[in-house]
Amino acid sequence: MARVVALVVCAALVLAFPELAPNAYILSAGIVVASYACTATAWNFMGGFTGYVSLGHAAFFGLGAYGTAILIRDLGLPSFVAWLLAGLLVLLITIPLGIAALRVRGASFVIVSISFVLILLLVFQGWGSFTGGSDGLVVPRPFPDLLRPEHHRVFFYLFAALLAAMLLAWWAIDRSRFGTGLKAVREDEDKAQALGVPTRNYKLVAYVVSATFTALAGGMYALWFGDLDPIFQFSIMLGSYMVLMALFGGVRHLYGPLLGAVVVGVGLEYFKLEFGDTQLHLVATALLLGLVVLFMPDGLIPAAQALVKRFGPQDSSIREVTAAELLERNRAASGTAGTTDGDRDEPADAAGTGRSEGDASTGGDR
Repeated sequence: MARVVALVVCAALVLAFPELAPNAYILSAGIVVASYACTATAWNFMGGFTGYVSLGHAAFFGLGAYGTAILIRDLGLPSFVAWLLAGLLVLLITIPLGIAALRVRGASFVIVSISFVLILLLVFQGWGSFTGGSDGLVVPRPFPDLLRPEHHRVFFYLFAALLAAMLLAWWAIDRSRFGTGLKAVREDEDKAQALGVPTRNYKLVAYVVSATFTALAGGMYALWFGDLDPIFQFSIMLGSYMVLMALFGGVRHLYGPLLGAVVVGVGLEYFKLEFGDTQLHLVATALLLGLVVLFMPDGLIPAAQALVKRFGPQDSSIREVTAAELLERNRAASGTAGTTDGDRDEPADAAGTGRSEGDASTGGDR
């Protein structure tokens, strides 16, 4: 019941945020945090379930953003049709890519993910006739008649709906047989494979789902922001932010990436506002990551749960029994014993009667 109440309260706060925001800047910062929450949750489908750390998920974010923009520009599709189609295209692209990338593990997988995003950065920067090159690409606004504050408000709710869909999908997978197989891969992949878990197929499905959701988050960002830059869309820093936010909240918890996105995202916006165009916000982010790794390696939510359990009421295998409970227990035991004795007497009499009848009948026969 406490979890349900907490969920309802958080959902009410999220829905009320556009009305509570004092100005358009705070509302736009809230959208940035919501987009971070979407990308971190999408990353967690791969990193949280399988333990494979990808620093190149910005590649899927950029593909979703540019795919949405190019489909609108070249085919004249409606904005959200192009958004869904871009997500589908990324899904198809990710299948052969995942088959190749998931042949390696550990640090090798990290290097493969980084190399993919760097290749896409060079391609989208150099192919100016198709992607706009370093000049970027302008995305038509899906709601041209709305003023900027109303535009922000609509997209905040759209990002919230996308995040809710991701959380629901994560919750369903977490409680399924498929999710159990992914967790087995995370704990010991070789042992899971030896026990019959189809690890390659499970990893590939998780990778595709994670990439598709990341692409949808990128396409939504493109429709909201309206201006694409390959240096940002295919940035390794963006992939690092996804990992940091998921680790900060707790990759094994449903709301871990969401909590990490709120804390880290608000911190990033504050540091950027405080330090201006300098790179000091990166130093602050690195310090935050160091604190997480040193003092909360499993994330904020597991650390808070452990703290509450430590200072809360302790479970014990020995429970104190009051005199009234002890007396009631003895009475119940005495009643059970009496009933048992009675049950034992009845079969004995029946048996004796059976023997007499048998004897009599036998005597008559004789």
